[in-house]
Amino acid sequence: MLLVSGERGRAALEGLMRECGFSAVRAAGSGGEARRLLSEGGFELVLVNTPLPDEFGSALALETARESDAGVALLVNAPQADAVSAEVEDFGVFVVEKPFSRPMLFQSLRLVLASRRRMLGLQRENVRLNEKLEELRLVSRAKGALMRVLGMTEPQAHHYIEKQAMNLRATRREVARRILDACDE
Repeated sequence: MLLVSGERGRAALEGLMRECGFSAVRAAGSGGEARRLLSEGGFELVLVNTPLPDEFGSALALETARESDAGVALLVNAPQADAVSAEVEDFGVFVVEKPFSRPMLFQSLRLVLASRRRMLGLQRENVRLNEKLEELRLVSRAKGALMRVLGMTEPQAHHYIEKQAMNLRATRREVARRILDACDE
């Protein structure tokens, strides 16, 4: 976890984070220092206590949300919370209004982490579906090659690819690649 805060309040927030169960808390005192640490990667949560000494902090939060898979939360003074929330919420940045209670902060951070886990699951599913789509495209091209070169019908080409995959103990993707290589496509 990365805690980004000016001197004021940093020690108290570090203590709160440890109470919340974050044993590996790294702290940055400015937006610039936070960007340097973020470039190293490896953070699952970034908590920005606004304002920072060198910037407000919302730009840092937006950059972090766009460029990493870390969950991002901003601690913002009550008068500014609605305006900042409108600016960052579409990018998945959570805004916690200051002053906050300890249970409210803990619950907010749990929600940030739950959202992050959900997002990572959706990203994995997206990768899986894209791989499946690529396989279907490849198999479809191989069927087309079989139909064109050997005069097979679509069902015959489909059956041929399935049977070859079973006989060779290979995936349909591998069989399709072999067919396309043999047909020089």
